Amino acid sequence: MTSVVFHCYTADPQTYACRLLRKAVATGAKVIVTGAEQTLLQLDKALWMFSATDFIPHCDLSAPLGLLNKSPVVLANSLASVPHHAVLLNLCEQVPAEVIQFERVIEIVSQAESEQHMARLRWKQYKVLGCDLTRHDIAPRVKG
Repeated sequence: MTSVVFHCYTADPQTYACRLLRKAVATGAKVIVTGAEQTLLQLDKALWMFSATDFIPHCDLSAPLGLLNKSPVVLANSLASVPHHAVLLNLCEQVPAEVIQFERVIEIVSQAESEQHMARLRWKQYKVLGCDLTRHDIAPRVKG
């Protein structure tokens, strides 16, 4: 059964994703990150600039096979031919069709009401798929 963890109310989802990926790499985890092409380009840039003392090894799905197999973080706007199915960081607005192939899925939800609405829809989709769902509130919920 796929386990899905929602990290909710993050002030800066991109920085949070970088910290999460740094932690994953430090523990030896392999993570596929999926999202829109522009989102992945921004994350790629952020990963390169994230820390002067930490390097978060990552590559794009179009990298040579040898690099793909060695990289702990793979940025992929398609999940059709990813090198592993351990952990998926979903930065898409929708649930990817291939999601049940992954052992674990992580969702990052900002404080914006529009993103929270989309996250609630994804939560319902994951529930229909029979996934094990968990929610972690990163910051207190801001009511507006």
